[in-house]
Amino acid sequence: MAREHILVVEDEADIRELVRLNLEREGYAVHQARSGEEGLQAVRLRKPDVILLDLMLPEIDGLEVCRRLKNDVDCRHIPVIMLTAKGEEADIVAGLELGADDYVTKPFSTRVLVARVRALLRRRATPEEEGQSAAPIQLHNLLIHPGRREVLVDGKAVDLTHTEFEVLRFLARRPGWVFTRYQIVDAVHGTDYAVTERSVDVQIVGLRKKLGAAGKYINTVRGVGYRFQEQE
Repeated sequence: MAREHILVVEDEADIRELVRLNLEREGYAVHQARSGEEGLQAVRLRKPDVILLDLMLPEIDGLEVCRRLKNDVDCRHIPVIMLTAKGEEADIVAGLELGADDYVTKPFSTRVLVARVRALLRRRATPEEEGQSAAPIQLHNLLIHPGRREVLVDGKAVDLTHTEFEVLRFLARRPGWVFTRYQIVDAVHGTDYAVTERSVDVQIVGLRKKLGAAGKYINTVRGVGYRFQEQE
């Protein structure tokens, strides 16, 4: 039985308890925090495998908590699923820009939430996709190590979020192929992932910025989606 550690940062006691019960039923170890400050302290004490982070928290809100986590070299690798009651695109985009990996809008299905947690853990534990090996991908001056979850540009490591890495790997495995935004989402997050076109664009913008000059190889195909450039 899985014993991965999940941290739930949520100020509403009823929601915390509901989430705890459902995650523990699946075999996960669950720790709870009632505020942003408590959540940050909990992460310092024990690094969780996944963080469920409410955006509307007292004192330090969820976006600020996410920003601090993703700016901390010891914590930035921890996947974050945002919980938001608003469901507004601006909140979702802001969280994704800060490095969050997924989001669930309240009121949410506990089955969907558990599935999202399981999917994040599964992707992290098994980097091979579609039964293929985790062989490195070499394109232009860019090297992707799926097994190591490492990206190098001209031999220098590039720090990507979990989602940015998965988007880059998906595109780079099929250079020259054009994918719609929703094809990218389905490949990276699964077909049940509710997402806006704007949030996919945010991930691409972040990737291009972090890849520097190599970002030019991610091409926008107007009216369709994106592709990874096959040739110079």
